[in-house]
Amino acid sequence: MSAQPCGPGQRRAEPPGARFMLGLDVGSTVIRCHVYDRTARVRGSSARKVQTLYPKPGWVEINPDVLWAQFVAVIKDAVKAAGVQMSEIAGLGISTQRATFTTWDKKTGAPYHNFISWQDTRASELVKSLNNSLLMKILRNSCGLLHLFCRSQRLLTMSRFVFTTQQASPRLAWVLQKVPEVQKAVEEDTCCFGTIDTWLLYKLTKGSVYATDASNASTTGCFDPFKMCWSGPITFLNSIPLSILPPVKDTSYHFGSVDEEIFGVPIPIAALVGDQQAAMFGECCFHRGDVKLTMGTGTFLDINTGNSPQHTMGGFYPLIGWKIGQEVVCLAEGNAGDTGTAIQWAQQLDLFSDAAETEKMARSLEDSEGVYFVPSFSGLQVPLNDPCACAAFMGLKPSTSKDHLVRAILESIAFRNKQLYELMQKEIGIPITTIRADGGVCKNGFVMQMTSDLINENIDRPTDFDMSCLGAASLAGLAVGFWNDKEELQKLRQSETVFRPQKKCQEYALNMENWVKAVKRSMHWYSNT
Repeated sequence: MSAQPCGPGQRRAEPPGARFMLGLDVGSTVIRCHVYDRTARVRGSSARKVQTLYPKPGWVEINPDVLWAQFVAVIKDAVKAAGVQMSEIAGLGISTQRATFTTWDKKTGAPYHNFISWQDTRASELVKSLNNSLLMKILRNSCGLLHLFCRSQRLLTMSRFVFTTQQASPRLAWVLQKVPEVQKAVEEDTCCFGTIDTWLLYKLTKGSVYATDASNASTTGCFDPFKMCWSGPITFLNSIPLSILPPVKDTSYHFGSVDEEIFGVPIPIAALVGDQQAAMFGECCFHRGDVKLTMGTGTFLDINTGNSPQHTMGGFYPLIGWKIGQEVVCLAEGNAGDTGTAIQWAQQLDLFSDAAETEKMARSLEDSEGVYFVPSFSGLQVPLNDPCACAAFMGLKPSTSKDHLVRAILESIAFRNKQLYELMQKEIGIPITTIRADGGVCKNGFVMQMTSDLINENIDRPTDFDMSCLGAASLAGLAVGFWNDKEELQKLRQSETVFRPQKKCQEYALNMENWVKAVKRSMHWYSNT
């Protein structure tokens, strides 16, 4: 089970007659596939809703077999919609939601359990225990002390490292403790661990290729971005055997080809990439200081930090953006959950019939009349990091209407963006060059304009919002020679609107202050202590 190498700087020739690239994004709510031509124009598309399961409070799962069937169907439907043949596809790039994983039998390929989502909080008590453990304190203190003498950025990062429920490692540790089948498989050396990219690669090649890429590995909480390998100390703390983790390859890379029986032809699999890193690449944020703001299921704010990982006390996490041959690009990322989730929830309550209505509803009011929303269905992320916080409306009155509730939800998204941006400015000492937005929620002009006002920066919204698909296709296209280089990709990028500050951020000061007060009152709601 190994990937097929393609040496640094080398490319595989695209198949004869190949005129299109496939870009797929397996997101938290939707699986999308776009067929791109050489101008990066979408020629055909397909999408299916991810069937998410909630078996217990705090548990979020996906059935691997259902996801696989949907994945195959989406590719077939997109190619059909484009009116092209499978033989005309030059390559396939796959972007996936990150840190969602399963484990399976090395011999049969049968999964031991459902995918456990990055949104799942079942390991919250384990996370608390790990972070407060004596071993963790010794590791942090010793790394901090050694940093004083040798000024190593790696040691500084380790001295600040904390586990979170969004990382795969604590949830994998939970599985290793709670699922007897997995325990037995580890003892017998028949257990494979994989995030969604690894599982899909394994299925597409009918078990002949087992691998992940550096971008996905760096989001698991098990990976050392300085040494570009799995971290011995972190896996030791979680009691995770290194033997169950897949080999880590480049992001733009010939991993192998799809088994001919699946689509009728052996399509090259030429990129695996985490969804936020894919969006960063699709936005052409290639330079140090470039910033991407993704507002999808959650909000993700990423900054290109060049070739050096950076960690902050506030919670911006060091990631590998992509690895292409000798080039390694690093990112620092902060995120907030429940962005698109909050809008979807409001739609299910019949506050509106279509998300496109929300912008008009919000603009129909002068303000939210003192109503504030805390978007915390899956806890609060940086800078508060409270998995026990609850979602809440505060300041409700007899005069509160649907429009007030909707405006409060949209304002909460912009306020979270402001929180993340301030934290990034404070803790990442890199001048910002450009800010580009993507994700479904960036279609909302109210959220975009309010965010631009709050952070006092221009925000560039592209013509194509599905940047994860485009980024995956772009990385795959470089690997097979469909596109020549990143300069060509930059020329193909199209901007739709640039939002410029129209109000001074001070005008929002009181509302922001009250919203922060509401957030603090929602904290520790589900805590037993």
